Amino acid sequence: MMPAVPVRSLPSRLEIHQDFAAVEAIWRRLEADPGMVLTPYQRFDFAAAWQRHVGARNGITPLIAVGYDAGTPVCLLPLGCRQVAATRQAEFLGGKHANFNMAIWRRDYGATATADAIEGLLAPLGDAVDALILLNQPERWNGLRNPLLLLPHSVSADPAYHGALMPDFEALLAARMSTSKRKKLRNRERALAQHGTVIFRRAETAEDAQSILAAFHDQKAQRMRELGVGNVFAEPGVAEFIAEAAAILPGREPVIELYALSTNDEIVATSAGVVAGGRFSTMFNSITRTATAQASPGQILLNRLVQSTCERGLHTFDLGVGEAQYKEIFCNDPEPLFDSFLPYSPAGRMVAAANRAAYAAKRAIKRNTMIWSTVQAARRWRTA
Repeated sequence: MMPAVPVRSLPSRLEIHQDFAAVEAIWRRLEADPGMVLTPYQRFDFAAAWQRHVGARNGITPLIAVGYDAGTPVCLLPLGCRQVAATRQAEFLGGKHANFNMAIWRRDYGATATADAIEGLLAPLGDAVDALILLNQPERWNGLRNPLLLLPHSVSADPAYHGALMPDFEALLAARMSTSKRKKLRNRERALAQHGTVIFRRAETAEDAQSILAAFHDQKAQRMRELGVGNVFAEPGVAEFIAEAAAILPGREPVIELYALSTNDEIVATSAGVVAGGRFSTMFNSITRTATAQASPGQILLNRLVQSTCERGLHTFDLGVGEAQYKEIFCNDPEPLFDSFLPYSPAGRMVAAANRAAYAAKRAIKRNTMIWSTVQAARRWRTA
């Protein structure tokens, strides 16, 4: 663990790197330091795998900023820069596959930093970019107020929720589910068992990982076609990114944990998540489109997954960004998110203003039930 941040007698500085190799050692050191706060989506292995397979294909170059205060590293901002027309715009690495975006912050620094200090620390980014477009940032994470909340920001388009876990899963279930709902769930488990022995498992071998991912991609593709929306998991490089991050290798825990619910040899539901700081964050899930779907295998898998996180001693569970009825049982605590559109040049001011307006419109559409229902119906009609 690094020493506590001393009284500020030296000026703050920001080092900017465009090479993962140059920053890997300090990044991993900060990850392992209990004095730092980070989401699992900003771990080195997650960001590096995403950049290798997805970011690079989309013209994104790494822009990783390490901030120091009085000679001590106090934050790491894992960004990627893309050229849009004549402007350079930076965003968090991970793209659509990172549900939550936040710099890695030293807790004691972040808890006491002022807006002027944060603005001054990040000022050197103006030499590298015209604007920062930072989406889906949690206002708080593991008890720390996000220091970027001190700078100008907007409410994110989509909400998020999380839930506290308990050591005793049965106590958690009793607190979150009524007696009648628990009875209904047991009936569904019995109905699913009519199709074969029900097995919940985490991928422990390369073969496990491959079979779960194959089922996931097939089930997700079918579901996206039904909804009439694009399948982000079918975009170039995404399958390779997930496969690398979920790979089972000797002496290393996978960055993305894979889970499946099976009846005999058929995988009827899948889920995947990432872990950091005692929190499990679900990345994606899928359910079969066969007859077994009537037994709600997705809900059964979710219950087993939450039970396993309780048994591991984790303290928080989330199901990612966005609202859905199935999330309400275990994730009922609001997770306020915000976006930052920070300009560093005249052109950057135009970019920031345009993005701010576009995301405000997106937020308004999603929060208007009538308009959003019309949008969803149009998507389904387009693929009918």
